[in-house]
Amino acid sequence: MDNTFANLVHGFGIALQPHNFLFSLVGVLIGNLIGVLPGMGIMATISILLPLTFGMPPVAAILMLAGIYYGAQYGGAICSILLNLPCHPSHAVTCLDGYPMTRQGRGGVALGITMLAAFFGAAFGIVQMILFAPFLVQIAFKFGPAEICTLMLLGLLAGATLARGSALKGVAMTLVGIVLGSVGSDLDTGTSRFTFGSMSLYNGIDLVAVALGFFGIAEFLKSINTISVGDLSGVKVRMRDMRPSRADLREAAMPILRGTLVGSLCSLIPGTGPTIASFIAYAAEKRVSRNPDKFGRGAIGGVASPEASTHSSVQGDFVPTMSLGIPGDAVMALILGALIIQGITPGPQLMTEHPDMFWGLIASFWIGNILLVLLNVPLIGVWVKLLRIPFRFLYPCALFFICVGVYSTNNEMAGVIQTLVIGVVGYGLMRLGFHPAPVLLGFVLGPRLEENFRRALMLSRGDLATFVDSPISATFVGLAVVLVGAQIYLARKARVPQDPARAVAARPAVVLEEP
Repeated sequence: MDNTFANLVHGFGIALQPHNFLFSLVGVLIGNLIGVLPGMGIMATISILLPLTFGMPPVAAILMLAGIYYGAQYGGAICSILLNLPCHPSHAVTCLDGYPMTRQGRGGVALGITMLAAFFGAAFGIVQMILFAPFLVQIAFKFGPAEICTLMLLGLLAGATLARGSALKGVAMTLVGIVLGSVGSDLDTGTSRFTFGSMSLYNGIDLVAVALGFFGIAEFLKSINTISVGDLSGVKVRMRDMRPSRADLREAAMPILRGTLVGSLCSLIPGTGPTIASFIAYAAEKRVSRNPDKFGRGAIGGVASPEASTHSSVQGDFVPTMSLGIPGDAVMALILGALIIQGITPGPQLMTEHPDMFWGLIASFWIGNILLVLLNVPLIGVWVKLLRIPFRFLYPCALFFICVGVYSTNNEMAGVIQTLVIGVVGYGLMRLGFHPAPVLLGFVLGPRLEENFRRALMLSRGDLATFVDSPISATFVGLAVVLVGAQIYLARKARVPQDPARAVAARPAVVLEEP
């Protein structure tokens, strides 16, 4: 514990360096702003800014990207509560009770409870990351190629089958990401793969092109004609309106605690992310509540629990991402790619090989969350006025920066063409119900899976039993089998035809009235 405290003090020394603190502040401000604006997603923002991090110091770059990630969660709740528009999927469940509270004139109280729940959940997630740090050091040298390969496989399956929509479509999109990640020269032989004779593809498809294509252009094409400006004519929120009463605090205390625990547990499962955590927290809170009928009509617990779960999961997602190299969601996959671009390999040895990065990031979490609370309370009036902007007019500017960012990575138009093609294809896939998040997961983890799979077979002279010889790798294989089996069982259960007699009895009666 003393060593952990000393490392944390060292991390604060890193995070409080002027340039690191500045980039952390810029990150949380941009994230907060993007979180408030509907339609301007976190993925598109991080993708646009990713080329800027190439020339930055690694610590400052990751602090800024992380600040954008958890800063956007604060801003996303504001739009959900005031406009009933979930800017991000994790805040969709907040609309159920947040917007009714706004209609009742208690939107300020809902925002105040949200700030408290967010800070408590984030603080718990940071402590969770600190407590897991010594344990991760102990297992750092127990992971060989077989263990890493099976862990990558588990992460890919979890990300594919737990994504939104059909599990089969999630697996298909993961395979698309793996194929895109295999384009270019072979790691061992140098033979070109899927390049179709194009020299621009010999070095592979760039991560920026994939991210900006699927989460920039495709998302813009999808949302530009579907999101409308909300009505804020009757909404007035001031600083004093955000102060909850003692009764409100007593009512929100236990939901905040329960939601935090749900989020922290979900963050340890690769592939879940804050969206699943928020919905599980809301469902659990409604089940244990003494007044479940109040949910959906302005229950404080319906706002406090999912928000605490979201922020606890967001901070806790950095545990598997930084320590095991398994991202919790698509945003974490993009941050994982940013680490790899900076020459840093996420995994159990990250703490020992890059202590400045690990402990500086943890310390920046404390600093960033305190800054967000201090900024959001006095700036609430600014955010409310900002929501009146017809945000779809911002898309042309965003597309311009996308093209500039892609071109600046390699100073060639081939990357821009790749981004446009991927964006159009991604938009078509989204219209067909294929969510793009598993693509990024497969693109980032696919090459690492292939590399460790080959290495494990070379060390074992082609014996596939090497993947179940070790207790660690055998456990990961068993979890992957259980995960696939559970998805097959749920799919078969959903296809079981309902009893016709019960279906007729459950069908609502249709009453025809005389005109």
